[in-house]
Amino acid sequence: MLKTTTFAIMHFSIAFALAYLITGSLVIGGLLAVLEPLVNTLGYAVHERVWKRIEQRREAGQLPMAA
Repeated sequence: MLKTTTFAIMHFSIAFALAYLITGSLVIGGLLAVLEPLVNTLGYAVHERVWKRIEQRREAGQLPMAA
């Protein structure tokens, strides 16, 4: 759990720092530091669902295996 927490802190910090450096705004930096990881997490969940369907189709023989 500590590794996950420190990774999250690093992720927020990088998002904030980049947004702040690009815009010069603390508000936009803070907003992006929260929004980017949130949207990324939702995207990951969708990706996992799609990937699970692909794997199920491969197991059923409906899709060829990747080279």
